[in-house]
Amino acid sequence: MKKYSVVIALLVMALAEGCKKEDAINDAPVAIKEPAGGFVATRLKGLLLSADAGTITAPVYEWAVDGKVVTDTRDFYFVSAQEGAHEVKLTVEAGGQRFTRTVTVQVNKEAVTYSPRVSKVFDYFPAPGQFVNTMPEFNAGETEAQVIARAESALKGATMIHLGGFGGYVVAGFDHTIMNIADSASFKVVGNAFDNWAEPGVIMVSYDANKNGLPDDEWYEIAGSEHNSAKTVKNYQITYYKPDENKLPVTDENNFYMSDLEYIRWKDNQGGSGYLSKNMFHTQSYYPQWKGDSITFKGTKLTGDNVVDQSGVGTYYVSPAFDYGYADNWANTDARINIKLDWAVDKDGKKVKLTGVDFIKVYTGIRAEAGWLGEVSTEVTSIEDVNIK
Repeated sequence: MKKYSVVIALLVMALAEGCKKEDAINDAPVAIKEPAGGFVATRLKGLLLSADAGTITAPVYEWAVDGKVVTDTRDFYFVSAQEGAHEVKLTVEAGGQRFTRTVTVQVNKEAVTYSPRVSKVFDYFPAPGQFVNTMPEFNAGETEAQVIARAESALKGATMIHLGGFGGYVVAGFDHTIMNIADSASFKVVGNAFDNWAEPGVIMVSYDANKNGLPDDEWYEIAGSEHNSAKTVKNYQITYYKPDENKLPVTDENNFYMSDLEYIRWKDNQGGSGYLSKNMFHTQSYYPQWKGDSITFKGTKLTGDNVVDQSGVGTYYVSPAFDYGYADNWANTDARINIKLDWAVDKDGKKVKLTGVDFIKVYTGIRAEAGWLGEVSTEVTSIEDVNIK
């Protein structure tokens, strides 16, 4: 009996010591920083929650909402499509210990019904192309702000805008956060692709981490099917030079559709150089008239090798679509125009878990020409949240 008493006493001491250790864990400086407006959000509006791990070394984070793990980053962009109270739990692991904190986020209904389409264009900067200054229209003496406003009006009304050759882009925002729904598409970019003619645009996404309403936070690339192709060039850069519209054009009698074969000079950071041609079908300047004497674009360049003169005599060109993940790539009736946020990667190519995004950038991803059809240039008619009806 005395032996059992000793065992029980030892167990009690061990439990007591364990409780003291657990109390120390619970007293550790781990917290969920309270946002300026409290733990209150609007439905489908992102709320940035940040973990404070205090002096803990090499913490590993885990966030869960209503019992479901959603991300493993220090900062968590909380987004919910459901009104009401939601339990948000932060778990921090370090040195074999686990620290947890839980808060309740109250999600309220939005005051105004959301639109699935773009609500704001922050920037529109086309590279030279055959529809520049016409789609949208530019009039002499207008400012860049007026051109951007016209691009915004176009996308709000699902009217096409032209991004020009490689790098030309548009940056748009929405009246709500586009939510990442697991294993489902989040948005689509409507263009004018059709069978055997794609003009793929690279897509970038961002969320409003600093909550200032501007697209000035980190951007993430949607890693489409060509992202890891040996023919894809990362950190590509090209500079276009403003042409002298009155110079003597360079023509070829065997290529009578082209009014100037050496119209706009360009060079890139890969040792390449050349000219963007001008064709007889579009006589206005192809250079954005509100810009200076040279313009430079950077980004991921997709291969243009698949743009082929299938006729062999310059009459029939094809530009096949890539498998997935680009704008103006598949016909608008094809489900493959849909984009998943699960495809997003950071600047180092590492996959990221985005819970939602507020801004989308689209830029032309190919540097190629197709004879009388002109340069390969992404067009955008609309960018839409596919889960808002």
